[in-house]
Amino acid sequence: MKKQIIIIGGGAAGFFCAANLDESKYYVTILEQNSEVLQKVKISGGGRCNVSHACFDPRDLVGFYPRGNKELLSVFHQFQPGDTMDWFDQRNVSLKIEDDNRIFPESNSSQTIINCLMNEVNQKNFTIKTKSVVTEIVKNAEDFLVKTNSGDYTADFVIYCTGSSPKSLKILQNLGHQIVEPVPSLFTFNIKNETLKDLMGTSFPNAEVAIPELKTDESGPMLITHWGLSGPAILKTSAWKARELAALKYQFDIFVNFIGIDMEEAREMFMKFRQENPKKSVGTAKIFDITTRFWHRILWISKIDLDKNISTISSKELQDILQNLCKNVMKVTGKSTYKDEFVTAGGVNLKEINFKNMTSKVIDRFYLAGEVLNIDAVTGGFNFQACWSEAWLIAEDLNNL
Repeated sequence: MKKQIIIIGGGAAGFFCAANLDESKYYVTILEQNSEVLQKVKISGGGRCNVSHACFDPRDLVGFYPRGNKELLSVFHQFQPGDTMDWFDQRNVSLKIEDDNRIFPESNSSQTIINCLMNEVNQKNFTIKTKSVVTEIVKNAEDFLVKTNSGDYTADFVIYCTGSSPKSLKILQNLGHQIVEPVPSLFTFNIKNETLKDLMGTSFPNAEVAIPELKTDESGPMLITHWGLSGPAILKTSAWKARELAALKYQFDIFVNFIGIDMEEAREMFMKFRQENPKKSVGTAKIFDITTRFWHRILWISKIDLDKNISTISSKELQDILQNLCKNVMKVTGKSTYKDEFVTAGGVNLKEINFKNMTSKVIDRFYLAGEVLNIDAVTGGFNFQACWSEAWLIAEDLNNL
C-alpha cells in the first residue's frame, strides 16, 4: 500500500526531492505558501539560474560553505555537481560551465530548469498546492497531522524544505528542534564615500578588501553599486563573517585595495610608467587596470589636476594616489540584500541531523533539506548544489525503505 509524503516548501530542495521519489511507493503532496513555486530558482543568476558550480571533488567543494562544510562532505560524496549535470542531461536539459566555473542551462533561462522539475513532478501525478501556509505539525504515534490555512493533511513522512522564515523555524522549535538564530549571509556593503559616488557599474577584476576589526580579508572581482560595494570579494566577506557583521550591526571600517597590488609594487609601476612617458599628463596615463573614469576620480580625491605633467608629481602626491587606490579606508553603514542573493546563516542546529539520509534526530520519519538548516555558501551556485544533494539523499533513503 502506498504511503503518504508531505513536502513542505516548493523550492529547489522540495521539488528535486519529489522529482526523485518513487511514485509506485508514495503519494506526494507539495505544500507551498506562495502563489508560485520555485521562486528562487526563477530569479537566481539574474534569471538564468546558477544551477551549480564545476567543482567535482567533495573535499574542495565543502571549502565554499562557511557553515555546514564538515557535514556536507559525506553528502557530496553521494551526490555532487557532476551528478547534478548528469541528472539534468538525462532529462534533455543541457548545462554549460562558464569561465568562472559557474554552471548554467545552455538556454540561459531559469524557466528551463523550472519546466524540467515541474515536468518530472507532474509525470508522477504528485499534487502541488500553492498558497498553502502550514500553521502547525502534530506528531502522532504512527503519522503526522499537518495543519494549513486551507485544510489539514495526514502524512506517513514529512520532508521540511521551507527556507529560513521565522514562522517555519518556530514550527520546528515547537517540535523540539534547536534553532541557530538566522542572520543575512550574502549582502552588499552600504558605503557613502566620494571615491564611489556616481560610479555605479564600475568593476575591478582583482580587488582586495579587509576588515581589520574582524581580522579578515578577501580578494576577487568587486563592483560599485548604487548603495556601495558588491561583487564576489564583498559577498565572500559577508558570507564568512555573517554572524560577526550582524553583531557589529553592519557598522565598521573596511580597507579597499581597488587594484589588488600592494603599495610598493604600485609605486614601482607608477615610476616605471613615468620614466617611459615623462611628457604625458597624469590624467591620460594608463598605469593600472582601472577605468579612466575611476582613475580621474582617484586623482580628484587626491587633489591632483588631470592636466598636470606626470613627471612633476611629487612624492606626497604619489603617496596620496597610492593610499586612495591601494589602502582606501571607508565606513560601512549598513547592508543591502538583492533578492537573488538572499541567503541566511542560521537555522536548524546541524547536530540534530543525520547526514547519511537527512533525517531529524529529534523527530522520527521527518526529513530536512535546504536553507532551513544552518548551512550556507558563498555565491556561485553552491547553495543550490546543497539543496540538490540533500534532496537526492532523502529520495534515495525513502525509495529504499
